[in-house]
Amino acid sequence: MKKAKNLVPLLVVAIVLLIVIPLPPFLLDLMFIINITISLVILLTTMYIKETLQFSIFPSVLLITTLFRLCLNISSTRLILSKGGAAGQVIETFGEFVIGGDAVVGFIIFLIIVLVQFIVITKGSERVAEVSARFTLDAMPGKQMAIDADLSSGLIDEQTAKIRRSKIQREADFFGAMDGASKFVKGDAIISIITTFINLVGGTIVGMVVNHGSFADVLSTYAIATVGDGLVSQLPSLIISTATGIIVTRSASENNLAEDLSKQFLSQPKVLISAGSVIGISCLIPGFPKIQILVVAAFLIFLGTYMLKQGKEGPLTAEEEAAQRAMEEAAAMQEENSEIAYYRNIDNVYGLLQVEPIEMEFGYSLIPLVDEGGGGTFIDRVVMFRKQFAMEMGVVIPSVRLRDNGMINPNQYTIKLKGEEVARGEVLVDHYLALDAGNVSIPISGIDTIEPAFGIPAKWISENRKDEAELAGYTIIDPISVIVTHMTEVIRQHSHEILTRQDVMALLENLKKTNQMLVDDTVPALLPIGDFQKVLANLVREGIPIRDLESILETVADYAPLFKDTDMLTEYVRQALKRTITRKFSEAGSIKVLTVDTEVENTIMAAVKQSEHGSYLALDPDSVQKIVTAMTGKISEIKNIVPSPIILTSPVVRMYLQKIADQFSPGTYVLSFNEIDTNVQIQSLGNIEI
Repeated sequence: MKKAKNLVPLLVVAIVLLIVIPLPPFLLDLMFIINITISLVILLTTMYIKETLQFSIFPSVLLITTLFRLCLNISSTRLILSKGGAAGQVIETFGEFVIGGDAVVGFIIFLIIVLVQFIVITKGSERVAEVSARFTLDAMPGKQMAIDADLSSGLIDEQTAKIRRSKIQREADFFGAMDGASKFVKGDAIISIITTFINLVGGTIVGMVVNHGSFADVLSTYAIATVGDGLVSQLPSLIISTATGIIVTRSASENNLAEDLSKQFLSQPKVLISAGSVIGISCLIPGFPKIQILVVAAFLIFLGTYMLKQGKEGPLTAEEEAAQRAMEEAAAMQEENSEIAYYRNIDNVYGLLQVEPIEMEFGYSLIPLVDEGGGGTFIDRVVMFRKQFAMEMGVVIPSVRLRDNGMINPNQYTIKLKGEEVARGEVLVDHYLALDAGNVSIPISGIDTIEPAFGIPAKWISENRKDEAELAGYTIIDPISVIVTHMTEVIRQHSHEILTRQDVMALLENLKKTNQMLVDDTVPALLPIGDFQKVLANLVREGIPIRDLESILETVADYAPLFKDTDMLTEYVRQALKRTITRKFSEAGSIKVLTVDTEVENTIMAAVKQSEHGSYLALDPDSVQKIVTAMTGKISEIKNIVPSPIILTSPVVRMYLQKIADQFSPGTYVLSFNEIDTNVQIQSLGNIEI
């Protein structure tokens, strides 16, 4: 095997050396015979394979054989011009056989052969390879998502999915390579015509000037050599061009080409009988050769009648009908039986119960945007968001499962958390989203829509109006950015649901690398992992980063022996994270807030009740209505000043007022005085009072 591996590179190098090394006629004859033999082997191989990937090295073989023919062409040209047309027996025999004593007729026949190969076979193979490459690449996303769907539903295992993905990738690589390799055959046909003219013209000049022969003798000698050389080169080239056409036109089949032709072409005996009858009637046309027509017609009618007698279309016996029904039922139930056999193993049934933490489904029009193999950048954008969110919030987002869904609108996508849909959007792939940020000078026309992440009115505009919209003051967003932004906002809103105990354990294991004693002394020694997860989820729910896990654990270790209420522990942790909270909500050394009147705070505190599981707010509906009315009214007054309203209150009230705000004014942050750093200036924009 090692010798075989080294032999191929040596053969390629030897082929290249044929360009500069003169070959004697005997050795050149051997090379021509080898070239014809290799081309026949390639043609027969393409006819007997069942699928294209069984001959996946064909593009490389095509390049090597083309290079081999060109090198032989150069060697034969050298002999023709230097040896007075004596370039070996193969070239001489081909030339005399085709020319038949007439150089002009022979040369015309050679040109016809070259043009047939160039215009018909090579051009058609090139076009089929190009179309096959494009359609194979376009179909990749759907095929890959179908594999993911089968894997998720348990129909196939991971190894089978890996094999199927590899096959899809190899198909795409093969047809892409064939698209380029077909150009080799085209170039070979062109260079053959050029070489032929060079041999004929150059040989004639050499024969008359150097050898001082007559024009007729020189033309006859070099015409035989030229046509023979061209045919010796073009015959293998024509064979390999045919092989190229066969391999790129093969569709999905379980048999080779010979079996498919015999089964499909002869599967309708009545067609053969009808064709034979029509051909037989044509002998009545005056001047047509009656004997040849009757022979062909009789053969077709005989073949069709014979096929009918064999029962191809005739009535079946009871046993044959029963066997045919059994085969059809077996084929119909094969898929069902394989599925039943798979789910007989109860462990495979449990696999159906799993739900993905984050899942996105796409209509088929959006598949090119998210398919990495087709140039989509969606996965890369998700990876970058995971990095950004981990640095910003201290939470690692799990993998996002991507699926195609033929049941939704082709331009729609859905976002699911733990198997349930939480958001849905729609984008136009060949358009851009134009947002009015408030500084639009000239409105432009477009398809009205709502930006899915923030609910802002927007327009879908065509690509050719992008520059016009930017000049008019619109903010332009491409479709994939619209999807990514929507996904990131949904994840931010629901990140506390995504943070599981397993994720918390991973965070603690990471902290153990630098402070194992703190982790071991706190969780689960003082606080169970479930309660600690609730504290972190409370922080993340209100947008507080948990990157400083060491400070969080230090605070929990101090107060966990005194308080078992996770909400109270969260409040103490928030106070310990005052620098983080101040940095997040302040701007230029100041923070704009709404303050809370003492009467409102007293009303809330009076309604706080204690239980064995912690404290809760038991506020009467009238008081709730008054507080909500006063709060939403003030928020409406400042909504143009601050994008996210902040309410500042006392530490004992903050937790309960935040719950009211979450219910009646989502997106409002409630902070306490103990959570604001002393070096920050507090700017009050209003006071919430009853």
